[in-house]
Amino acid sequence: MSARIFLLEDDTNLSQTIEEFLEDEGYKVTCAYDGQSAESILYEERFDLLLLDVNVPEINGFELLKAAREEGDQTPAIFITSLDTLEDVESGYKSGCDDYIRKPFALKELLLRIKSLQKREFTHLSSEQIKVFENITFDPTSLVLHVNGIEQPLQPKEARLLALFLKRRGEVISHEAIFETLWSYEENPSEGALRTYIKNLRKYIGKDSIVSLKKLGYKLIRS
Repeated sequence: MSARIFLLEDDTNLSQTIEEFLEDEGYKVTCAYDGQSAESILYEERFDLLLLDVNVPEINGFELLKAAREEGDQTPAIFITSLDTLEDVESGYKSGCDDYIRKPFALKELLLRIKSLQKREFTHLSSEQIKVFENITFDPTSLVLHVNGIEQPLQPKEARLLALFLKRRGEVISHEAIFETLWSYEENPSEGALRTYIKNLRKYIGKDSIVSLKKLGYKLIRS
């Protein structure tokens, strides 16, 4: 399942360039060219990541993201802007962004930033615990699993794997998608290590909770 990216950029040439580049990389991209249109789209649709210019017509990017955060939209967001003072960067992070890229930038750098954010499944979630199954919850802040009220600390890769399963519960997740989430580009993915992480998670949340589909991948069953 391709990740959905929302792009707000009023420079139509740059918008088209970014859109074509990301779609060639396998993403689905929805574009807007002013803040008011962007606000309407974000109200009606959900995305996996937001790319937001700041100086756009109607509503600027800072105001748009701040309002979205106040409405409970926790989608990871990257500002792409020519505003480069320390005060601008500070304003960007205060409005709720996860990353801030100054123009001009290389498309490959943008891609690396996007992939990095994709590994942080619960970037803006509060300390509220996420229900996995009855009597099993996951704390995205501390990366601790609670089973019948008992804490079960997870290894970092186990926590990222569980986060991925929770985000895409009921979907078949390919081995490639899991490898990309758990291992950075300088690491070598390990099928054996993945099986160990799956085994450990099953031990905590139930042996039948994660289904293995031969040659396709894994999926977390719905509660």
